[in-house]
Amino acid sequence: QVQLIESGGGLVQAGGSLRLSCVAAGTFGFYTMGWFRQAPGKEREFVSLINSSGSRTLYADSVEGRFTISRDSSANRAYLQMNNLRPEDTAVYYCAAGNAAGDYRSPKPYNYWGQGTQVTVSS
Repeated sequence: QVQLIESGGGLVQAGGSLRLSCVAAGTFGFYTMGWFRQAPGKEREFVSLINSSGSRTLYADSVEGRFTISRDSSANRAYLQMNNLRPEDTAVYYCAAGNAAGDYRSPKPYNYWGQGTQVTVSS
């Protein structure tokens, strides 16, 4: 059963912007929401997270200052605004949700995952 559905990926030139959306088929108001990405031949990499209330956010060093995570808990929806995209941002992007204790910079504690959306940044 699909619990999270990402959209908004596509092909963009370097320096451009995309906004990814994640719609949850359930109530995730008490869950941490995260974004990860995976490029060919690479392990899944942490991008960003936001806690249940939206009061805390974290970003990977590689995207700090360029990406912004947000959520609309009442609509079970999360977003990743990506600005000043670089070719090295090219990857499949996944949203995820979890409510167990753990380090949410790792994919391990997340309970639910989306199917992924492709982001390709040309030079």
